[in-house]
Amino acid sequence: MTRSGPARDPLPVERDSRGIVSPSRFAEVAGLHKFPAPEPLTGLVRQFWVLRWALPSGVEHTQDVLSHPGANLSIGSTEADPDAVEARLYGVTRDLFRRVLRRRGWTIAATTWPGGLGAFLTFPAQDCTDRVLRPEDTLGLEGPALIDAVTAPHDDTARVAALADALTSVLHRAPAGRVEAAHEVAAVARIAETDRGLRRVEQLADAAGVGTRTLQRLFREYAGVSPTWMLRRYRLLDAAERVRGGEVVNWADVAGELGFSDQAHLVREFHAAIGETPEAYARQQRPGAGR
Repeated sequence: MTRSGPARDPLPVERDSRGIVSPSRFAEVAGLHKFPAPEPLTGLVRQFWVLRWALPSGVEHTQDVLSHPGANLSIGSTEADPDAVEARLYGVTRDLFRRVLRRRGWTIAATTWPGGLGAFLTFPAQDCTDRVLRPEDTLGLEGPALIDAVTAPHDDTARVAALADALTSVLHRAPAGRVEAAHEVAAVARIAETDRGLRRVEQLADAAGVGTRTLQRLFREYAGVSPTWMLRRYRLLDAAERVRGGEVVNWADVAGELGFSDQAHLVREFHAAIGETPEAYARQQRPGAGR
């Protein structure tokens, strides 16, 4: 496998809200800002992001997220007590992720490309999938020291830089061969995200220039999920994004464009992931829909 070109900077949430379920409602209660990954993290870390919210006393907002197929290293307010701060590594989350926001809080995090996580680990990335872990147990970073480093600056740009420095220190300790392999898997993931013509793992393996079994093994080691699952997740993210504002679409056409065998296949997978049909989800996004 060979590396693809450099990853583009993340688009602002106003242009790319993929993964945020009901993004217009989310925007009413919280602010999300994205930051590009600096060298040498480019190609391994998809983006850094900062989330802040402030709700009246006694008011809660439950936010669902259909996660991208990457991991997140997160420092911020705990769910139980927004005044307390924790550092956690979230492996790839295959089920719908749910977070309750209350009072005033914040989160600063780094999201890896699929495959990028493996560069920072000394064990298979699949051991982190669907798990929430301490950085001490996974990345060799002491949680309290990481929290101190990220919270010391007074602006978000400097806080993101502190988190990037911590990840860079992990990367510098990693074996060069492992970092190179993680870059290659992440490059394949970027092909999978953008090439709508890729519908099967065999096609993705051909695009990567490796055998199917080799690609599956590399994804278990460095991404933590199968390439087939990653392909399906990217298509579901795209399907939900098509109707972020409640747009009326022809779901049979959308299914074909995104590589689903038919509309029924899209409906089944969408309902299994988000809990409602694509059309029902679209109706909920329209202005004036019940809150």
